[in-house]
Formats: sequence, structure tokens, C-alpha cells
Amino acid sequence: MYKLITMQGRARRGTFSTVHGDIEMPAFMNVGTSAAIKGGVSSYDLKDLHCQVELCNTYHLHVRPGDDLIYRMGGLHKFMGWDKPILTDSGGFQVFSLASLRKIKEEGVTFASHIDGRKIFMSPESSMQIQSHLGSTIAMAFDECVENPSTHEYSKKSCDRTARWLKRCKEEMDRLNSLPETINPHQMLFGINQGCVYEDLRIEHMKEIAKLDLDGYAIGGLAVGEKTEDMYRIISAVTPYMPDDRPRYLMGVGTPGNIIEAVARGVDLFDCVMPSRNARHGHLNTWHGIRNIMNAKYAEDPNPIDTECQCPTCQKHSLAYIRHLFKSNEMLAMRLAVMHNLYFYNTLMERIRESIENGTFDQFREKYAELLDRRI
Repeated sequence: MYKLITMQGRARRGTFSTVHGDIEMPAFMNVGTSAAIKGGVSSYDLKDLHCQVELCNTYHLHVRPGDDLIYRMGGLHKFMGWDKPILTDSGGFQVFSLASLRKIKEEGVTFASHIDGRKIFMSPESSMQIQSHLGSTIAMAFDECVENPSTHEYSKKSCDRTARWLKRCKEEMDRLNSLPETINPHQMLFGINQGCVYEDLRIEHMKEIAKLDLDGYAIGGLAVGEKTEDMYRIISAVTPYMPDDRPRYLMGVGTPGNIIEAVARGVDLFDCVMPSRNARHGHLNTWHGIRNIMNAKYAEDPNPIDTECQCPTCQKHSLAYIRHLFKSNEMLAMRLAVMHNLYFYNTLMERIRESIENGTFDQFREKYAELLDRRI
């Protein structure tokens, strides 16, 4: 369970205990959508990069290789060689992203696979069954992520449906965890708050789902096109209604500056494809801002990506060499860049935790919230 250690303002420093180990919070989850980090980084590499939690995707693993296969292989931890916590997304966001191919009903959602076009039906129950097969540490509830903008009327109906689906998820999770053949009978369930950019819907929905006494709660449906100010406004409105003794997870966010600002508003847990995706295109995070490795000025630069960084890439390679790898389309370029960015995000969280403990988070925020998102 969640143990609060200390706070500075609304920023929280805590520990979340799971069957696969403790998570020091605030924390960033490294995204391995299909049971792998894109860019040639293995689960074994992640330990050197200070990763605490890996996130995998229910929909993608259900489609390929199939959750039945992963179950027969002993679950996701054995399959991918990772013995620390894993969180699996419910598939709800992928259903949202396949809007043109889906049909939503009370029972669940029918949609077409992005791989071969075959029809897939996913319900709260089947999402829990797939995640149980995967054996993840934390399962996410199946929800509807609405478009931004959406009308207040549709968002209200969606919130009500998501709340009903959450109750079905909890009942099915309880049933699955009681079965003798279940890989992880201690699997946890996080509920998801929705409500688009409407504060009244967000607060009402959060109050409703908090009654279910789940293992943690997430804020979903943000960072999907709304203004940054709207995202911060909604986070500020919702977190006071999230249980104090449970983790608070902001889904799909974000830049280093976004994370610092969300921590200041009371969020504990984050995930985003941004560090690995940006790295694969040569955009590298540093404590002085973002470098574009393709710039000609780095062609003969003997320095590491960041002189303050202790990651394997910065300890061994120069900007000039990494730029050469990108220009030569060498796969090693992506691997080295992704390793650096993930290390940066994970050590960013370490420094945030340290600053909250030391009572210096406000100064840390003032120094870095804007700086880290600027381009050098």
C-alpha cells in the first residue's frame, strides 16, 4: 500500500509497496508497449538506467503475441525478463485512438485490429481477464477516453459509463484473484478519472470512484490535445478529491516541465512515450534543455550529451560519435539516445524526490520547470 513520507505544499514523497517490490514516489514508468522499450533497450538495461516500473499495453499484447501465449510462458515478468513492478494499461486509450474503427455499447467496445482488421470485442471483464493472464503488478480499469473537445452532455454520459465499467472491473478482478490458476493473485487495480476539461464532471466522477476503495487512482483523458493550462487546471481541481493514502497517477504525461508542475499539484506517478520517441529522432534531454543531435555544431564536439549525466551513454560516448551514428542510420544511435533519455527521466524523479525530502522542491521547480523543456 501507499505510505506518505513527507510533503512540501501539495507535492508528495511516498512509497508504494507491491508484490514485486516497492516504488519510490514520485516515479516515472518507462514505456515498453509491446513488452520492449523501442530503441533496442532490454529489461536488463533498465536496471542500469534506474527504472523502477515498466508499463506495457494490454491491447497490443492481446493482439500480438496474445495474452494466452504470455500466460503459458509464465506471465509478463518471465516473458520479458523483468522482476520489478509492471503496470498494464487497460486498452481503453487504444480504443480511443481507433475512433473511426470502434463502436461503444454498455457491454463494451467492438473495434477493428490495427494489424489485420479483425474484429475485437473488449469489455471491462475481458480487459481484466487479459491483464490477469499477463500477470502484471497493477492493472488499469477499462474506461472510455473521450475526445477533446467533447460536449458537457456527452462527457457526463461517458463518465457515468466509465464508473459503471469500473465496478464491473473490480468485481471481475476480485474473482480472478481468487482463482488457483491465476499467475498474480495479488494484482492491484487502479481506477481512472474522466470528465474531459469540465471541472464539475471531474470532481463528481472522482468522488464517485473513490468510494470503491481501489489500490490507486489515475487521471486519464489529458494530454490529448487540450491546452497545457487546461491540463494543469484539471489536475489542480481533481487531486484534492483523490484519496490521500493511495497513489495518484497522471496518464500519458509528459515533458519534464509537465511532470514537475504535476508533482507540485499532488501527482505521484507518470508515464509517457516522449523520452524514448524523442530520443529515436535525436532530441536529447539535458539539465540545460533539449539538444537536437542533428545540429551541425555537434559534428566535432568531444563532450558527452550532458556533462552532469552519469548514464552509460554519457560515460562512454561523445556528441560527435552519436551524431555520426544518427547520420549513418546505425541502430546503435537509437539505443544510446534512448538509454540517455530514460536515465534522465528516472534521475529527474530521483532529484524531485530528494528536493521534497529536503524542503527545496519550490526552488527546484522554479529553476527547472521551464528550463528543461527549452531547446538549446
